[in-house]
Amino acid sequence: MKLYMKKSLYHLKLYIIIPLIFSGLSILSFIGAYRIAAGRIQAGVDPAPHLLLWGGLFGGFTFVCGLFLIRAILGPVEKFVVEAESLGVAAPNDSKQNGPSGKDEMARYTTVFRQVSEVLNRVEARKLFPEIVAQSKAMRQVLSQIKRVAPTDSTVLITGESGTGKELVADSIHRHSQRSGKRFVKINCAAIPETLLESELFGYEKGAFTGAAARKPGKFEQANGGTVFLDEIGDMPLETQAKILRVLEEKEVDRLGGMRPVPVDVRVVAASNRNIQEMVDNNEFREDLFFRLNVFPIQLPPLRERPEDIPFLVEAFLSHSDKEASVSPQAMHILCAHPWHGNVRELRNVVESAMLYSQKTVEPEHLPPALSGSMAIPTPVGVFISREEESLDLDYRLQELEKGILVEALKRSDGVQAQAARLLGIKERSLWHRVKKYGIDVSRMRRKPGN
Repeated sequence: MKLYMKKSLYHLKLYIIIPLIFSGLSILSFIGAYRIAAGRIQAGVDPAPHLLLWGGLFGGFTFVCGLFLIRAILGPVEKFVVEAESLGVAAPNDSKQNGPSGKDEMARYTTVFRQVSEVLNRVEARKLFPEIVAQSKAMRQVLSQIKRVAPTDSTVLITGESGTGKELVADSIHRHSQRSGKRFVKINCAAIPETLLESELFGYEKGAFTGAAARKPGKFEQANGGTVFLDEIGDMPLETQAKILRVLEEKEVDRLGGMRPVPVDVRVVAASNRNIQEMVDNNEFREDLFFRLNVFPIQLPPLRERPEDIPFLVEAFLSHSDKEASVSPQAMHILCAHPWHGNVRELRNVVESAMLYSQKTVEPEHLPPALSGSMAIPTPVGVFISREEESLDLDYRLQELEKGILVEALKRSDGVQAQAARLLGIKERSLWHRVKKYGIDVSRMRRKPGN
């Protein structure tokens, strides 16, 4: 205990130590100046020369102390930044060409720290959720939500367009929960006829209806101790919704034809591609059930809002295929530019289809006509060719087109050049040289906080 107390007395932070040091130096300088002045005045001597000498000596001493502190603090930081740039984690620094300055150095450190933080977040995402591709900020936020809610027993409502991966998120919640050793039972509420839905959910006793030759436990009983995933719960009939609400509130189910309720211990994760709040307003969904399900909502972004994930999704689809194949940069650009209204499911189907037509490399001609036909000569956002420019020479128009494509890729990747390079299917250093060639200000491509 004494050893612990002794250590804790010296546990001070830098932002406390440094002000204390300079405050102490200021006090020491004042005391020294006061004594010199008092002594010289008592001796009948002008104290000004001695004060000037003292000020010069103490100023030099303070400068040396400050330089030592700065080197002691920024030395490891500079070493870390240099190693990060040499390893390719951060973009190479070009401050030497523009001339060094404090502002440039701080901007450089801030950029490197942000890029390293993004890399670490991606590594953590791949380690914890290898089945989910989450390179974009939107999907990393979803993973953060999963990590927060998974260890609890809270009910989760996952919403998003069809094909965004709601079932995958529900499965991840179960695998990272305390119930991971128990069953994960999936129920597609839209695929089961209304007349059979209650018997599937709650089970039935022998003789409960014609054909009930034996007792059958429902999905909730089968998942006892585990998790029940109610997919497309927006298509569940209102009458069944009332019984689901009772299960959530009372922790018990009533089998069809049963005489007494059966206690169950399950966690419920629900999902829907419909707007449940609008359904509540239109009296198509029970408001009390919506409140009970919406304890922790997770909204999955559509694929068109996170195009930086597309190259990694394509790579994942290729790695799970029995056939060795790759995608050319031209085909990858077309895939990244498509809106993908069917989201990840549509992208997977297109990649699988293209692999059947290709030998080893997927080219634009292997893609469906709806993609390759309309994107044969892609024109990025922000590039307009008017009639007055039709007479310009070919080299100028190609340069303007290339610059526009670079700007569009940087905007979509929030100014992160590594992600933009993957979107374009080129190496990061090649992108960096092109950015310098056209004088593109990458900092303007980054979204401001809150946007």
